[in-house]
Amino acid sequence: MAYNACNAIIVQSDAELSAAEAHGMATGMLCVNEQTDSASWLTELFQNSNAALDENEYLLVRLFEETRRLLGNDEFDFDLFLPDDDALLIEQVEALRNWCRGFLLGVGSGGAASIWSKEAREILKDIAEFTKLDVDAESEEDEQAFMEITEYLRSAVLLLRDELGSRSDEDIDLWQEYETK
Repeated sequence: MAYNACNAIIVQSDAELSAAEAHGMATGMLCVNEQTDSASWLTELFQNSNAALDENEYLLVRLFEETRRLLGNDEFDFDLFLPDDDALLIEQVEALRNWCRGFLLGVGSGGAASIWSKEAREILKDIAEFTKLDVDAESEEDEQAFMEITEYLRSAVLLLRDELGSRSDEDIDLWQEYETK
């Protein structure tokens, strides 16, 4: 699915998010709980806006399910949903910042940060730092840094998926019991 088409659907629905942020949110939700369904994501996505029209909702569900599939395979095919390489670097960096914000929102919706490893918390800290990237990027050095960050994020997401998604049901039950006290 093309980034611009998906972005237009989300903007048309007044979701106050970009396609990159929406994809980041889906990815974060799936990293924490691979059983998350697209309906939960759409509810989060459109909580303060108009829901997408039925034909557009189908495209968004396809994006969500494709994200699930790519996260679940061992071929390292997962990639961030960002504007194409021919977009201005400024637009790509802004989308990357938005993706990171969305990812943190998605992970946060899953709860229980206190049971994550130090390594997972460090990666999440790095991702939080990426939300502060300077969008005034124009040089070849900036482009190289952008590529390195996206590669880091691809690897980091798969590491987080393995760790955050591997919490046992017992851990989750203990956390939910703790939260209700």
